[in-house]
Amino acid sequence: MGVVIESEIWENNQHLSIFIFVSCLLSIVGLPQNSSRISTVVFDQPPPSSFLRFQRNFLLLFCFSSVMEGMWSVFGEYEMAYFGVKNEEMASSLIIGSASALFIGTALGMVSDLIGRKKVCLMFCILHLFVAVWKRLFSHPSIWLASVCLSIASSIFLFGFETWMVSEHDKLEHRLDSLNEMFWLMTFLESASLIGSQVLANWLVSNDFEKNMFSPSIATALLALVSIISIAREWRETPPATFKDYRISLNTHVFFDKRIWLLGWAQSCVQFSVAAFWILWAPTIVADGRQVNLGMIYPCLLGAKMLGSTTFPWFINGPLPLRTEDCLVYAFVIAGVVLSIVAYDYQEIGILVGLFCLFHACIGLILPSLARLRTLYVPNDLRGGMISLSLAPANTGILLCLILRGYTGSIENSTIIAFGAAAMFSAAGCMHLLKQSGKHSHHQNFHKQ
Repeated sequence: MGVVIESEIWENNQHLSIFIFVSCLLSIVGLPQNSSRISTVVFDQPPPSSFLRFQRNFLLLFCFSSVMEGMWSVFGEYEMAYFGVKNEEMASSLIIGSASALFIGTALGMVSDLIGRKKVCLMFCILHLFVAVWKRLFSHPSIWLASVCLSIASSIFLFGFETWMVSEHDKLEHRLDSLNEMFWLMTFLESASLIGSQVLANWLVSNDFEKNMFSPSIATALLALVSIISIAREWRETPPATFKDYRISLNTHVFFDKRIWLLGWAQSCVQFSVAAFWILWAPTIVADGRQVNLGMIYPCLLGAKMLGSTTFPWFINGPLPLRTEDCLVYAFVIAGVVLSIVAYDYQEIGILVGLFCLFHACIGLILPSLARLRTLYVPNDLRGGMISLSLAPANTGILLCLILRGYTGSIENSTIIAFGAAAMFSAAGCMHLLKQSGKHSHHQNFHKQ
């Protein structure tokens, strides 16, 4: 009997996109009473104008930065293929980028605490501007140089804007519940901006790929320039602590606190699993050889993450409030089960897309929840260093997986996904231990109530 290979292109059901969009809309419209308005935290007194201005400007700047990040993730592979970069060279660029994130990005969090978060966020924009101009000036730019710069910028993105927002929030002396609003809004708007970067890149390139090849780089350069001007003119930072005081504080509150170690390991597990997913999700879906319209699946995954972020206020302030650690345990277990199913056996494409959406919905809830716990357990002056140090194990794991898979071929894609599932279960265990430690000792809240 002959084998017939299907030739049609698989596309996800449009009802899934509509369902995610309507669910996000209903979740936001029906937020719990004390979270129903983004800019209003307590109803008995209106928020000051300084807070409203800070919130609008920061969220707009964060959206611009997310679009810059998304331009490379959406358009980078096609751009490298246009310049004739082979698969082996692409794998090498990923390895070099991971090594840069490990050896340079790990220290940048502590550097941001010492020199100021504003300067590090400026560095993020300058790196994107440099790469965009480099691509525009040279017909065949160094892919390794671009990978190093963009990997460092991605490391800054993971901690820089959150730590800067929290420090500015403290300076304005606003309440903790308004800070919680900002956490889920940042996760929500990041995903929305990544979808916007996909739409923008497709619109700029249009049908004439060769003619409009450099349009995304020009757009990135313009966004970077606007962001640099905005950061330089809008905000003023307080002088950071000296190195001696910072080192003493880091030893006291981070290195010798078991609860922060548990929180940092959970953050590292999340970063490893998410990075492994985004490297392998496309090869996993097309493993059966059929053609798939990946561009239509990408916004569904990010839409699911947006939906997950809107559930954060429901669990924190909703009719059935849960302790943050309990909420994270459930989310980590569900995410681990999802990745275990993907790693265990081949699934139909429709089932895979549904599982991937569920995974991202969990991630959308996990990220603001971990940010909230960092506010409760980590001093704001040490936040950047704590986050960057916690990402070191994740970057190490990703680097090893890329070397073993890309060069030696000694592990399979399913094995890497299984590692991601194990990381999710490990993070769930950390949250359980963190909850148990909280029963015996009251945590110190480093933010105004």
